[in-house]
Amino acid sequence: MQSLTGTGVALITPFKKDLSVDTEALERIVNYQIDGGIDYLVVLGTTGEPATMDKDEKELVIKTVIKANNGRLPLVLGIGSNNTKEVTDELKSRDLSAFTAILSVSPYYNKPTQEGVYQHFKAIAEASPLPVILYNVPGRTASNMLPETVFRLANDFKNIVGIKEAAGDIVQAMRLIQGKPDGFLVISGDDMVTLPMVLAGGAGVISVIAEGFPKQFSQMVKLGLERKVDEAYKLHYLIADSIDMIFEQGNPAGIKHIFKELGLCEDVVRLPLVNVNADLAGRIAAFVKKIA
Repeated sequence: MQSLTGTGVALITPFKKDLSVDTEALERIVNYQIDGGIDYLVVLGTTGEPATMDKDEKELVIKTVIKANNGRLPLVLGIGSNNTKEVTDELKSRDLSAFTAILSVSPYYNKPTQEGVYQHFKAIAEASPLPVILYNVPGRTASNMLPETVFRLANDFKNIVGIKEAAGDIVQAMRLIQGKPDGFLVISGDDMVTLPMVLAGGAGVISVIAEGFPKQFSQMVKLGLERKVDEAYKLHYLIADSIDMIFEQGNPAGIKHIFKELGLCEDVVRLPLVNVNADLAGRIAAFVKKIA
């Protein structure tokens, strides 16, 4: 799975002012990522707001990204739910021929035990025709997938090939890197700790801020993988303030405002999310002007 080493981005879903999917803007954003040196694209991850989209809208997003990408970069599809059967049914019925892997979030809301998490992903691994990347994000799911559970899954199922680790705990990330099987990818899901994770042996990132500044962020990851530490940290600190800003009032409201400033799409989000306030919008605009 070396094609998923480096910088992936969790694509937003741009909406028009009437809240419909803006396919032209989505095509622009895909091209902006590719031109910026991104290594792969993640479709319908949390940043894409799939929780507020219906089936037809999701299909439209998938088809638009596949067409715009035109085979240029590997694609990863987000397929996750707290209903295990819903995930396995989709894996068995969906045409996944355009995708390299799926990204599947640990079950949210239900708060399963570690055994429950294991059994959930066991069912997914057995149903999936593609490699599976686990996604651990306790801030959204209300439960933490422990390293021991990850190792158990990685050793038991050859098609579980990596984890997007977003617990915000660098010690846990290092435990994953230290104990993982050979070839298993530990991918940062926290933009702010991406570089430390890469330098500790991580495989890269699935990023939000990289969407806004793909050249700078993907170059930072590349330098980190090459162990060019001083050069990589120079880029990290150049971007760091914007990472805090885009998550300050919720994702993807912050990154969508960056795209608005870049002229790529409107900054429309769907309820219960709302736009960033005027103060944060002003700070984001000033940062974009400085960096872009």
